[in-house]
Amino acid sequence: MIRLISIFVGLGFAGVALISLAFGAYAYATDEPVAHLPYKKPEKVDFSFNGPFGKWDYGQLQRGYKVYKEVCAACHGIKFVSFRDLADLGYTEAQVKAEAASWTVPGIDPDTGEATTRPGLPTDPFPEPYPNNVAAAAANNNAIPPDLSLMTKARNDGSNYVASLLAGYQDEPDPEVLAEFPEAAPGPGLYHNPYFKNLNLAMSPPIAIDDQVAYDDGTKATVRQMSEDVAAFLTWTAEPSLIKRKQTGWPVMIFLLFATVLAYLSKQQIWSAVKPKKD
Repeated sequence: MIRLISIFVGLGFAGVALISLAFGAYAYATDEPVAHLPYKKPEKVDFSFNGPFGKWDYGQLQRGYKVYKEVCAACHGIKFVSFRDLADLGYTEAQVKAEAASWTVPGIDPDTGEATTRPGLPTDPFPEPYPNNVAAAAANNNAIPPDLSLMTKARNDGSNYVASLLAGYQDEPDPEVLAEFPEAAPGPGLYHNPYFKNLNLAMSPPIAIDDQVAYDDGTKATVRQMSEDVAAFLTWTAEPSLIKRKQTGWPVMIFLLFATVLAYLSKQQIWSAVKPKKD
């Protein structure tokens, strides 16, 4: 009896699966294809960390941090990064302490127990620009700015995507695109960017003019340069161990190759005395 019930239950599941497959095939065959908005793929940037032998350009990372601090930090946090992590960018201990102290972080008054603010310490994470999502949405046309700690890992081809997006704002879509896709026109409170999948986003161009940030090393701060620098910095925040992982990978590959050759020679040695039988 139990076996008979099991057979009927199995047939029921199989029938449901076949019906679902039939409906799905019918919908696929009859539905008209959806026309996707013609967004652009990110432009390739020759970052120093690209490729198997890539390295960090610490000058670029420091410039990118300055762009983040002076431009992006007003709306976007990097909550998974602490001030002491800046030592990995080539800053000295004294510079890290001074940099942390230049930020204001939430604190507690030891006398009253009330919430207050204080200068940052190296052990503090970077502060959030807004106390909560409600305040963030209220200050940004109901759009909540995302945290940027892992942004280059969360987006396909993240480093190139961030650099292209920041430098790719346009006043309006190309006439050909607008003629074919009228919905590509930016609505109220939106800004056109061909590298964004919806072509329009709520974030106004954060990097709008050259020399918006004054670089300490004398590098010309063009819109493209600042965009690439902050993209490199956000690549580091998302994966600070990127270069160490690449450097570790080569010895591991060499060891595995050596172990494979050694295992093959051992097999040859062990089975060398065994002669195959003749028919």
